[in-house]
Amino acid sequence: MGEFTTTIEHRLDQAHKNLQAARSSGDHYLADTFTAEIEDLHRLATDNGVPIQR
Repeated sequence: MGEFTTTIEHRLDQAHKNLQAARSSGDHYLADTFTAEIEDLHRLATDNGVPIQR
């Protein structure tokens, strides 16, 4: 697994954790921000042929 793939996976994992925390605290703006980050990371992974598990 390359460094790029590892970085994408790590960032996605963190973004999902942060999204859950934002939702739990009721912070809708922050939840929207992390949702957008997750979508961007998925798009980046797809554009570069990185398979995503989630």
